[in-house]
Amino acid sequence: MYAYSAVDQQLVDQRVEQFRDQTQRFLKGEIADDEFRVLRLMNGVYIQRHAPMLRVAVPYGQMTSGQLRALAQISRTYDKGYGHFTTRQNIQYNWPQLERIPDILADLAKVQMHAIQTSGSCIRSITSDPLAGVSVDEIADSRPWCEIIRQWSSLHPEFAYLPRKFKIAVTGAKADRAAVQVHDIGLRLVHNDEGELGFEVLVGGGLGRTPIIGQVVRKFLPTQHLLSYLEAILRIYNLHGRRDNKYKARIKILLKAMGVEAFAEQVEAEWQHIKDSELLLPAAEIERVSQHFGKPDYLPASEASNDKIVAVVDADYQRWLKHNVLPHQQPGYRIVMVPLKNPLTPPGDISHQQMDGLADLADKYSFGNIRSTHDQNLVLAYVAEKDLYTLWQGLTDLSLARANHGTLTDMINCPGLDYCSLANAETLVLSKRINETFDDLDYLYDLGPIELKISGCMNACGHHHIGHIGILGVEKGGKQVYQFTLGGHDSEQASLGKTLGRSIPQDDVVATIGTLLNTYLSLRHDISECFADVVKRLGLQPFKDAVYGPAKKTAA
Repeated sequence: MYAYSAVDQQLVDQRVEQFRDQTQRFLKGEIADDEFRVLRLMNGVYIQRHAPMLRVAVPYGQMTSGQLRALAQISRTYDKGYGHFTTRQNIQYNWPQLERIPDILADLAKVQMHAIQTSGSCIRSITSDPLAGVSVDEIADSRPWCEIIRQWSSLHPEFAYLPRKFKIAVTGAKADRAAVQVHDIGLRLVHNDEGELGFEVLVGGGLGRTPIIGQVVRKFLPTQHLLSYLEAILRIYNLHGRRDNKYKARIKILLKAMGVEAFAEQVEAEWQHIKDSELLLPAAEIERVSQHFGKPDYLPASEASNDKIVAVVDADYQRWLKHNVLPHQQPGYRIVMVPLKNPLTPPGDISHQQMDGLADLADKYSFGNIRSTHDQNLVLAYVAEKDLYTLWQGLTDLSLARANHGTLTDMINCPGLDYCSLANAETLVLSKRINETFDDLDYLYDLGPIELKISGCMNACGHHHIGHIGILGVEKGGKQVYQFTLGGHDSEQASLGKTLGRSIPQDDVVATIGTLLNTYLSLRHDISECFADVVKRLGLQPFKDAVYGPAKKTAA
């Protein structure tokens, strides 16, 4: 993992004291609400329905065990004993007191963490593949490039007040586990015909009110030109992006208005002026950052492996081993997924006891490394096969061993109306009912992989547009109703779901999901054909007929 230099630490410490002074002056009435709003957002502070909310950056999802313990301590000291992991790989606290937030930021700074640029019209925290450096399908490790982008973008003076928020995601694997196609900029590490490493650059993706899949603006960008090309994109956006209407201010709207060819031409022209400037990445700098992401001190395969890992006679362990444990680059090691999808808690929530316990397990079994994912789960990325059974027992004691990774109940769910001041409808009540109804793991396994994503408003924090089944809560006539979309994908063949039909009352949502699932089971060729593939093959009509009844034919 990247470790702060003295300059990094000084920057974060100074930022804490700046915000402490700003907060004190605001509370004394010396700074107006509108002025303070900009300042607090740039430091990750929202005003939610019941209390302030603090969003803490977890850069590209990487944490040490010490950092996770610090997050646990913050939840005990300043909040209600838990944190909430988000689709941005960050963690949020929902109940801090505004006057104590500078103290939280000071505690974060002690463990090389912060909340800088987790909100506001700026370049947000960089996200990436949570399996970077360990996945078997990896082309190149994305983490050094994420760190290089993080250092370039943090407090960048030219991009501190963009037309709207700006999100960048990076992946270095064949499978897209970072959803790069629905980010303002998506970067894929690729090799060209000569075998050189570079980036495929996508621009203009995003969800929200106007969901759009990003488009390729450059098929191959040499790695040394990464920062100058990003700077060129941001300059064109900063110059031409709309500031008169926040709903039309994202770069995806600009790209759609200009056309991808015209936009790419302007970026190319700007890039030619700066490509060989101080933004050019020297090999020594790339190597300096890359050294922070070397391989851990793996055991030899003969010591790490265990031929008996599948021989333990325990049905629960066998389910976990099959569904929550993934192959690893290193012989004798596995990747362990830790879903934060306990039926008793909202998706993404984790208690301070669980954080402390997981930090201890990470120290024992994963070189002190924990990762967060964009689907609100955690990962232990360096587990020796010989330790899997003991680790499973430890996760079971923490209620973190539910073997539902990739199933229907491994759903993405925003906090909705229970917390968010922007939400139109409740979402947590839905996840609770879904867990209560679909609690048979064998049934979930028979369904195969299904991505269920739920949002409480059009901002789409729950990514409902790219769910196999997407659910959007809206308010109509004083009642909460829910719109369904089907067939979305967030993989390397990303696609947006299509609206099923009229809205469904809250009390009928779970039954509607059951109807969709039964329809899917009756139509699929076999278990290898997932829900989204059936929708793609047959369209929406069979599902519409099942939910709303067959459409009446008009007489000729």
